[in-house]
Amino acid sequence: MSAQRMTRELDKSRLGRQLRLASGLVVLAISLSGCGSASLWDKFTAKDDTFKEEPADKLYNEGLYLMNQNKDPKAASKKFEEVDRQHPYSDWARKSLLMSAYAFYNAGDYDNCIGAATRYVTLHPGSADAAYAQYLIAASHYDQIPDISRDQGRTEKAIAALEEVVRKYPTSEYATSAKAKLEGARDQLAGREMAIGRYYMDKRDYTAAINRFKTVVTQYQTTRHVEEALARLTEAYMTIGIVGEAQTAAAVLGHNFPDSKWYKDAYNLVKSGGLEPSENKGSYISKAFKKLGLG
Repeated sequence: MSAQRMTRELDKSRLGRQLRLASGLVVLAISLSGCGSASLWDKFTAKDDTFKEEPADKLYNEGLYLMNQNKDPKAASKKFEEVDRQHPYSDWARKSLLMSAYAFYNAGDYDNCIGAATRYVTLHPGSADAAYAQYLIAASHYDQIPDISRDQGRTEKAIAALEEVVRKYPTSEYATSAKAKLEGARDQLAGREMAIGRYYMDKRDYTAAINRFKTVVTQYQTTRHVEEALARLTEAYMTIGIVGEAQTAAAVLGHNFPDSKWYKDAYNLVKSGGLEPSENKGSYISKAFKKLGLG
């Protein structure tokens, strides 16, 4: 046998041994990997197998403790949610759903509060606590009312939710609080209209300004902004020469708010034009106040 042939035979022999060794290592690796995966799986399944359902009342009371003693509403809400997860059709689940909404509200997590409270009202509309759940929805919107320089969509949602409390549960203790918040929310919208109206007055766009002040007079007569709105209407109407409406605005202002500083300004403005405050009963200004029994 030549040296070259002998060398080739030796190389084939070595290559065969290397392939057999490599195959054996792959099989061993797969076996070890399989054993490792099985072991890891066993650990996971063992963990799941050791799970024990906790009594609903225990979870509920732990939630109360976390909320009242530890002042930790976020942790409390998790306990209440766990009651619903483990005991979904129990009376404890119903109570926990409401407490979860309350815990979210205390934590300032308004979106989750609205979600939990809405679910409560949907699932338990006849419950004695449905009024409170509806109130939590309204309060969550109300607490997010922005300042008057920003979009007032949240304020409008708060008003709608608060009106729902008053409409559905007029004799509940929450209706009184809802009415007070309604005034605050409406005052906010009126303030927004006044700010825009003043802006138009500064720009000498009196028609646009009048439309804003008109909204305050016709929709938000019970807010603190109505006195200024009537005075601004007097000023705007006098400026563009619609003196009849100016006289009416001043007269209604004087009749309803005789001691107002705004009335003094409106009165002097009308007098400067050689006129007196005089109410036109057919004016929208007069009708708006007659409707509320204020005219």
